[in-house]
Amino acid sequence: MSISPRRTAVVIGAGPGLGMSIAHRVGREGYTVALVSRSDARHAGYVKSLAEEGIEAEAFAADVRDRDLIESTLDTVAERHGGIDLVYYGPGAVEPDAHPTPIDRIDSDDVRTAMSWVYPAVDVVAKVLPGMIERGDGTLLFAGGLSAITPMPPLGNLALSSAALRNYALTLHAGLAGQGVFAGILTIGGLIERGDIHQLVTSQPERFGDTGSTTLDPDEIADGAWRLCADRDRPEAVFSAFG
Repeated sequence: MSISPRRTAVVIGAGPGLGMSIAHRVGREGYTVALVSRSDARHAGYVKSLAEEGIEAEAFAADVRDRDLIESTLDTVAERHGGIDLVYYGPGAVEPDAHPTPIDRIDSDDVRTAMSWVYPAVDVVAKVLPGMIERGDGTLLFAGGLSAITPMPPLGNLALSSAALRNYALTLHAGLAGQGVFAGILTIGGLIERGDIHQLVTSQPERFGDTGSTTLDPDEIADGAWRLCADRDRPEAVFSAFG
C-alpha cells in the first residue's frame, strides 16, 4: 500500500498503551494523526511524543458515546486535512477500576451498558465510510477482546459486546469487498503494557496478583496492526498472552 504524507489517521481511544503505539506506528508510515480521547489531560504529552518523531498530530477531547460531539470532531478533522483515510477505534469499554459483571449475574441493563461502547463504532463508520467509498480507499480498524472467541465467564457483559464488535468488523469487511476500503479487527487477550488497566493492576498486586506472562507489548500489537492494514489479506489479527 503506498502512503502519501498527506493522509490522515484518527486514533479513537488514545491512551498511553495501545492507542499511542498505534498513533506512532501509523505516523511513521506518513500519516498525520488526530488523537481522540475522553479527557485532554494527557494530550500535550501525547502530541509532544509524536512531534519528537517528526509526526504531525493534534488532539481532541470527545467521548464516543456523545454522538454529536464525536461526529463534529470527525468533521473538524476531515475539514482540516481534506478527509480521513484511516480510523482506529479502540476506546476502553469501562473505566480502568470498574468491574465487569460475571455471565451468571448479568441482566439486560448490564448488557446495554457494555453495548454502549459498540454503538459508537457504528456511528463513526457511518460518518467516515461514505467518503472512503467515494475515494475508493480507506481503512477501518477496531480493537476488541479475546472473549469474543474464547468463553471467559468472569467478563460477562463485556464478552457479549466484544463478540458484537468482532462480528460487526468481520461482516463489514465482507460487505466492503471490492470497494477499496479495508475493515479489520485486532482481537486481544492479555494486559497491554503501559495502558491504564495495566498500570492499575500492577500497582495493586495484593488485589490482582502477579500478572506474570499475561502482558502484551503494545508496540508489537501496533506492528501487527499495521501489517494487517497494509497487507489486507485477512480481516483479523489475534494477540493472546494465554497461548
